[in-house]
Amino acid sequence: MDPRWTTLLQEARAAHGATPELRDFCAFPDALRDQPGDPRPDPLAVTLQDAPGDTSARWQGFRDAACAVGPIARWRDTYRHTAIGADLHRHFGCYELLGQDAPYGTEQMRGFLVYQRPGYHYPPHHHPAEEIYLVVAGEAEFHLDGHAPRRLGPGGTVFHPSGVAHALTTHDSPVLAWVLWRGEMDTRPVFSDPALQGEAQR
Repeated sequence: MDPRWTTLLQEARAAHGATPELRDFCAFPDALRDQPGDPRPDPLAVTLQDAPGDTSARWQGFRDAACAVGPIARWRDTYRHTAIGADLHRHFGCYELLGQDAPYGTEQMRGFLVYQRPGYHYPPHHHPAEEIYLVVAGEAEFHLDGHAPRRLGPGGTVFHPSGVAHALTTHDSPVLAWVLWRGEMDTRPVFSDPALQGEAQR
């Protein structure tokens, strides 16, 4: 395993232990299996390295490790075949660290690094998996159906219940986040607006 993955795993584990909301969401898996795979390059890996977003000293190691892994990660073809897939893919991307299709395999949870460039609205979408975001760098506005929007910076967390529509808006800053799934993790997300729906991939 490339040592950059090892460093990122260590940072993710440390963040989990230091964040009560993540500990309450799920246990960090102890038994992980190595699952080597081919990288899937993405231009966002370069953008992430050049403009990862400001952070505090507490989260700097996590941010830097996520940026270092970008060039060797298998970036997801998120919503590539939906009505707005090409535009979304230019602004939003993610790669998996823990889970089914990740360098470290586990059935207990899935863990993604998510990056979104400034000035973009990721439309409302939903999925059966329960989800929690931890902002590692930058800032974003989080929307959850039935709740007022929340603007969060480094260390902020937000929980998305199963099947409830949620969205993400960046303004002047990008956002880099650590995102965990639990529960029914096999079903891909879909846009909540039927006009945008298509074959989603996560």
